[in-house]
Amino acid sequence: MHSTTPTDAPLIREPLHAPVAHLVRGGVVEGVHYGSVVVLGPDGTVEFQLGDIEAAFYPRSALKPVQAAAMVRAGLPLDGDLLSLSAASHSGEERHLAGARRILELAGLSPDALRNVPDLPLDPAVRDTWVREGRPASRLAQNCSGKHAAMLHTAKVNGWTLDDYLDPAHPLQQSIAATVEDLTGQRLAQVTVDGCGAPLFALSLHGLARATAAIVTAAPGTPEARVADALRAHAEMASGTGRDVAALMRAVPGLLAKDGYEGVQAAALPDGRAIAVKIADGARRARVPVAAAALARAGVDPDALAPFLSEPLLGGGRPVGHLRAVRALDPTAAQREG
Repeated sequence: MHSTTPTDAPLIREPLHAPVAHLVRGGVVEGVHYGSVVVLGPDGTVEFQLGDIEAAFYPRSALKPVQAAAMVRAGLPLDGDLLSLSAASHSGEERHLAGARRILELAGLSPDALRNVPDLPLDPAVRDTWVREGRPASRLAQNCSGKHAAMLHTAKVNGWTLDDYLDPAHPLQQSIAATVEDLTGQRLAQVTVDGCGAPLFALSLHGLARATAAIVTAAPGTPEARVADALRAHAEMASGTGRDVAALMRAVPGLLAKDGYEGVQAAALPDGRAIAVKIADGARRARVPVAAAALARAGVDPDALAPFLSEPLLGGGRPVGHLRAVRALDPTAAQREG
């Protein structure tokens, strides 16, 4: 099992972000996305960095694989698709709702035990169907329901109280926090509340990359390796049909990738190469091209990443430009007429 002595917490400060992506229309840079990027080599050394990789930030759902590993360490008896769902930001498809119900049933619980916020499905098409059918927001449909169901299952296995499982002082959350510190290699800078109601930990982008690498390089059968295996084998269960993070894992053999709100992306390869991305303005559109460029920096075949390196920009229904990483990150980027 991975173990390290955490260093001091990252500093809470205004991050010194740098330009990471350009929106180019007709050969002119129309927009600039700022952010930060880190690329780690197989031995954990920083091989590339842009922006501020050491300031405290919130990894949002990109930390879910670490939270899932913490729950497996604490006795969560899941594998396969249900373990993948435990680390999911799911689309709200019927398979996701059924999986969350199954996790609760295995613990002898009902959806009434969930304490995440009620919501409509994350996927726009699925959400539109719900609205047409007059279905109300629910805790099961909210994209973090798999994680919350797994948290309840873990608490039940350990005989911990259930009503307060989201309290940062609860044994479950204390156990998760300890694992986050172990795998990131640093103390937590801050604890607040995520959008789903669960504790959210502030760490550094560098720490997030380290933790993601620790999960994919863990010895077979360990809690971390079980999470990595589940996510890679059931990528759509952790995301949804047509989601970019699942497509990225299918395109790059062995890759573990997890996205998060506010423009966060983490990914790692079996040999320990890892990347982490934060888009300063939280833009989803810049997250994938920047993450793909970072993976190319890490040595992934650019041909495999080609569908992810650039987002087309349309004008009057035809391509007139693109959104892609800046040349400092992606030397092949070309600011040309679209």
